[in-house]
Amino acid sequence: MARVTVEDCVLKIPNRFELVMLAAQRARQISSGGPLAVERDNDKNPVVALREIADSSIDLDNLRQAVILGLQKHMETEEPQEDMMEALAADSSVAGVSFESIVEGAEQEMSTEGPGEVAGDADIAEEE
Repeated sequence: MARVTVEDCVLKIPNRFELVMLAAQRARQISSGGPLAVERDNDKNPVVALREIADSSIDLDNLRQAVILGLQKHMETEEPQEDMMEALAADSSVAGVSFESIVEGAEQEMSTEGPGEVAGDADIAEEE
């Protein structure tokens, strides 16, 4: 195969959008030093990526996973919510203020205000 056409690759990946995404991911991997599965033959990285897809010389499932991982914005953490609260309490105690006193102060401030009032409303009314 001297030149790769989309028709050669569509037989392996029928969805053209997916083909473009996978070929672009593979071209990025090649650019960052990934090993080649076919000879370069003085071709640029996107052409090499398409030739690899057409020859079935790379694992498409691994390439799909690489695309998904590259597009993810939110990474799940294994840290439970309780551990985060303990870490926040530890950070605030280092600053000289306990986490409990911050929570108690907020609760007291909320209980002293009337319904619908916001802290500072009384000050504004007095100024007028």
